Amino acid sequence: MVEFLQEEKKEKKGINKGLIIGILVGILLIGGLIGLISLVPSSEEIKQEELKGAFLDGTPEFEAYTNEIIITTNTDKTTQAQTGLGTILMNIAGKIRNKGDKTLDGLEVSVGVIDRQNKMIKEKKVMIIPKIQGTLQPNETIDVMVNISGFDPGDDRANVRWKVTAIRFAE
Repeated sequence: MVEFLQEEKKEKKGINKGLIIGILVGILLIGGLIGLISLVPSSEEIKQEELKGAFLDGTPEFEAYTNEIIITTNTDKTTQAQTGLGTILMNIAGKIRNKGDKTLDGLEVSVGVIDRQNKMIKEKKVMIIPKIQGTLQPNETIDVMVNISGFDPGDDRANVRWKVTAIRFAE
């Protein structure tokens, strides 16, 4: 009974070592993840690497070879759909033909939708080669599909305009 009435001496507990180790491991993992993410190249850096050595608009080689790339819109396969946000998504189908004598291993095109006054409503740049197709041989034709979203239902989507913006030849 004497033992029952005596006050127990409580030991003062320290900081939980397992909790501190867990926090440190978590901090190290988060720091490592941030470090890995910072090493991944941005989409702009990837695009620049893909277009390395390409001829851009304004160079003589570009002007000479642009006429050798024929792009047509396939109106039968071009569709539109309304999104859940009330905007319009257009799936623009086209054919690209290399009627030149050189193999292309880099091709960037700009696809735009214009109204009846030839004003650009929306435009999108797309890497066709190498993203969609590896190379485009002379006299070869490929089918492409480009999605452009964000049109208002009242937009006057009269026509589609394609323009080559970068060309790179296979070596």
